[in-house]
Amino acid sequence: MLYPDKLESKLGFDTIRERLKAACVSSLGQDYVDKIRFTDNFQLIDKLLRQTAEFKQIVQYEPDFPQSNYIDVRSQLSRARVEGLALTEAEFFDLKLALRTIQDCLRFLEKREEESAFPYLKELAGPVAVDRKLTDALERIIDDRGNVRDSASPELARIRRQIIAEQNNLRKRLDTILKQARQNGWIPDDLSLTVRGGRLVIPIAAEHKRKIKGFVHDESQTGQTVFLEPAEVFDANNEIRELEYEERREIYRILLALTDQIRPHLPELQKAVNFLAQIDFIRAKAKLAVQLDASMPKLQNRPLVSWVDARHPLLYLSFQNQRKKVVPLGVRLDEKQRILIISGPNAGGKSVALKTIGLIQYMLQCGMLVPMMEHSEMGVFQNLFIDIGDEQSLENDLSTYSSHLTAMKQFLVGANKRTLFLIDEFGTGTEPGLGGAIAEAILEDLNKSGAYGVINTHYTNLKLFADKTPGLVNGAMRFDGEHLEPLYELEIGRPGSSFAFEIASKIGLPKAVVDRAKEKLGTQQVNFEKLLKELDIEKRVFAEKNLDVSINQRKLAQQLAEYTALKTRLDNEQKQLLNDAKQKAKALVQEANQRIENTIREIKENKAERDATRQVRQQLEQFEQKELKPETLVVEKPQQQEEFETAGGEITVGSYVRIQGQNAESTAAIGEVLALRGKDAEIRIGDLKSNVKLNRLEKVSRKVFKEATATDEKPRSVGGNLDLNEKMMNFSFNLDIRGKRGEEALGEVDRFMDNALMLGYPELRVVHGKGDGILRNLVRNHLRTYKQVARMEDEHADRGGAGVTIVKMK
Repeated sequence: MLYPDKLESKLGFDTIRERLKAACVSSLGQDYVDKIRFTDNFQLIDKLLRQTAEFKQIVQYEPDFPQSNYIDVRSQLSRARVEGLALTEAEFFDLKLALRTIQDCLRFLEKREEESAFPYLKELAGPVAVDRKLTDALERIIDDRGNVRDSASPELARIRRQIIAEQNNLRKRLDTILKQARQNGWIPDDLSLTVRGGRLVIPIAAEHKRKIKGFVHDESQTGQTVFLEPAEVFDANNEIRELEYEERREIYRILLALTDQIRPHLPELQKAVNFLAQIDFIRAKAKLAVQLDASMPKLQNRPLVSWVDARHPLLYLSFQNQRKKVVPLGVRLDEKQRILIISGPNAGGKSVALKTIGLIQYMLQCGMLVPMMEHSEMGVFQNLFIDIGDEQSLENDLSTYSSHLTAMKQFLVGANKRTLFLIDEFGTGTEPGLGGAIAEAILEDLNKSGAYGVINTHYTNLKLFADKTPGLVNGAMRFDGEHLEPLYELEIGRPGSSFAFEIASKIGLPKAVVDRAKEKLGTQQVNFEKLLKELDIEKRVFAEKNLDVSINQRKLAQQLAEYTALKTRLDNEQKQLLNDAKQKAKALVQEANQRIENTIREIKENKAERDATRQVRQQLEQFEQKELKPETLVVEKPQQQEEFETAGGEITVGSYVRIQGQNAESTAAIGEVLALRGKDAEIRIGDLKSNVKLNRLEKVSRKVFKEATATDEKPRSVGGNLDLNEKMMNFSFNLDIRGKRGEEALGEVDRFMDNALMLGYPELRVVHGKGDGILRNLVRNHLRTYKQVARMEDEHADRGGAGVTIVKMK
């Protein structure tokens, strides 16, 4: 049961119908749109939804599905039932195209039989069959321009050949007459043969029309030209006309026979056309579902509302055109919380939320996909009652409040456990105290009926009633109490404030008036509204803090996990190193003991002969020097920092230098000067050449250079590898020098470039800010002195634009 009769227009479903009709490509589908009805048949709803969901996949991912020629041929099939009546060429052409589309649809579904795809659409196509002999007959007789083919019968082919031959002969004779008339100056050069009344004629100047014997069929608008049929071609034109009559009679005979041929197949053709109508209708629903980003929720055969991110369909389409986003609605009504009381300020979204619930539920029970998340759950209701808007009537002598009470009477009479009711501005239209009391009594009876519903109200007594009554739950449209702006978000579990005083103050109502209103209302109500507002503000603040805390907790958990994993790995490596060292030391001690024992035995056996003893001792000393030296142990003592020996004098080409600021133990910091260019020096460190500022270099002796070179040729120590790895791990390709002075910034850039060149980075990023562009120009001019720099460019506008320089290395 639906209430009231205008329910569709009040919810906006009439607009949904219009959009569905616009999505159909023929009157076939549009007729099905007019037949849409609300139903509580669970199996039917499930079937309609699954058909639409399957077609949504076709619309999105199957471009080869037939898109055109959804032609309504129901009138042709009705005319074909009449004995002795022949369909026209145009009617057969429409029938041919429609049957071709039907066959293409059937073939599309048959091809996907192995994939087990589209089972519900295949079920729809199951009873549909078109006799191939019938379609072959249509193809054989009607061509692709809608005319009867020459090959439709031997007689028609003979007639048309004769017509062509006669027309050719006639044209030749008329061309001869036309040429002669043109030579005589009776006909302008730009005129040629034409047709009037189905007969070939000659255009001739009106003053010369008597020069050629014949019949005048027509004249031009100015009267200066007449269209004349020469007498000598009368017979030829008559012959052609008679042949055309014969052709027409033969075509009628062929079409009559074809009509008789399809008459026995009319029932199956009717089913096929009905299938085409359903395909057009379901495709229109699927196309609208794509526009709405709608999906099929989990359907339950019981009253239930458990929606996630539901959106008002019409509002969603309107906002799409304006490139705006709809705030989604989340709502749940179940056996424990069947009736939701929504409160909050005016223009806060209460009515939109109510209409969203009503329209989406109505769409679902009409077999349409709905705009919400797929994991939402939707139940099926038997009755849908709404009281939205004003139903006052002069004819029925109903005021606004009377119309609301009339609706409430219908609600109380028809409400049961499978009813969904929606009431906007519950209890308004009369004195607030009385209206609130009546509304509470009605709400109490609706709750006893077991019905489900959503109610919008400002009445405090209803909020309190919902808070203490099982089956009812409060809800609030969220409102920014600090900025006095609606958030359009529904929050279930607490009542909302109307923010009447705050909104009045924001609009500019005099403060004295607002204060007097508070006094008249009483402290209890004012404190209640104030408490609601403060709770809303505090909840929003704590929600933001909770979000920050949860983010920090996730970061902390991640770092703790990384630390635990690293510690475990280091502990394992340490244990492994110690075990390996112990095993090796143990093996060395055992071997040393064995050597000593062997030495003692040999000395005793040789009776302490001097030469033999000396030889055995030498062997023992060699073993000690070779096997027991400190570097054989894996565990090393920390190396002492080596101080470089600097050399005095000026740095020239060929000098050996060290880059200041590098670890003394790092051999990668010592090189030879190859060239001097102003304040820069080109140095070679191993196989790497680099440009470095002179003030960052210090001269070292040749001895230090040779030692460093010799050390570099040897396998690098563990400490050196760790230093290089550490540099690579700690190096960032992004340098931020915003706020630094010019000289300080350039020093940072030089150190940054030295490390980048050493590590071989292909692209660098220098953040200097925009400002007046002074620091940017200074940095870029300085970077141009590096020959390793290929080019520089601004960062993307979204990531800093001219405030960031991207440095591309060669």
